[in-house]
Amino acid sequence: MSKVTVVGAGNVGATVANVLAHKDIVNEVVLLDLKGNMAKGKALDTWQQAPIDYYSTKLKGTASYAATRNSDVVVITAGIPRKPGMSRDDLIATNAKIVVSVTRSILQYSKNPIIIVVSNPLDVMTFAAYKASKLNSKRVMGMAGILDTARYRAFLATELKVSPKDIQAVLMGGHGDSMVPLPRYTTVAGIPVTEMIKKDKLDAIVQRTQKGGGELVKLMGTSAWYAPGAAAAQMVESIIRDENRIFPCAVRLTGQYGIKNMFLGAPVKLGKNGITEILELKLNSDEKKLLRKSAKHVSNVINTFNKMKLI
Repeated sequence: MSKVTVVGAGNVGATVANVLAHKDIVNEVVLLDLKGNMAKGKALDTWQQAPIDYYSTKLKGTASYAATRNSDVVVITAGIPRKPGMSRDDLIATNAKIVVSVTRSILQYSKNPIIIVVSNPLDVMTFAAYKASKLNSKRVMGMAGILDTARYRAFLATELKVSPKDIQAVLMGGHGDSMVPLPRYTTVAGIPVTEMIKKDKLDAIVQRTQKGGGELVKLMGTSAWYAPGAAAAQMVESIIRDENRIFPCAVRLTGQYGIKNMFLGAPVKLGKNGITEILELKLNSDEKKLLRKSAKHVSNVINTFNKMKLI
């Protein structure tokens, strides 16, 4: 038996629940939101989709944390979304309080869940959940890298006129403008991407990826949800199935890359106990410099969080 709770029944949370249901890998998905009727409605809508799309995953919408009891994995999407003109960092004051409260409430009913944070600013909200939960850091992580690499790969697929299925990539660092795409570790059907695209075009795609979330906010007036929701569901799948897939995730570094006690994007193996291993790539001097710059930015936001004295 396996049970997954998704906290927040907005666009992202509802998408996580819907995609998980379609994967048909868990017995139950609980969709929790302060707006209980909205959560119930979206869960019911997805359950009514089951006979059409052929899955058996049960769904429950609720406003009660008691319904989350004994969850194996909890995905936290709660918080306000970005609006035009807002940076992810602008969200910290409101979303930090929400994430800390949600985490503490979850732990009242599930003793040792794996927590995946999606709320922004991602790296710092993952740090907040870790501090509030007091869980082993291998069981607390943030979803960012999968989304960022997906955007990067999608842009490359469009430019190269190839299937996105054939593109593999790694990004590191903070989620946002300071993220660190790694063209050296980007391949198209095993071929280094640098052999298939000119540097100026690749640089432009990297810059578009770094601002990918903002591009969608400008277009829609709110944050993205299809790709973020699917990315979080993919992490859950690797955990539930104990696949040990390698994904870039926001994780607590304990000396890797010369960085300690900070949640930052890095490639990891994801299995039934959470983070099985943090992979340490051999970065060159330029890549190390960019990663340190990204870490400094995240550190500044963590300092802002710490000054709030929520924990």
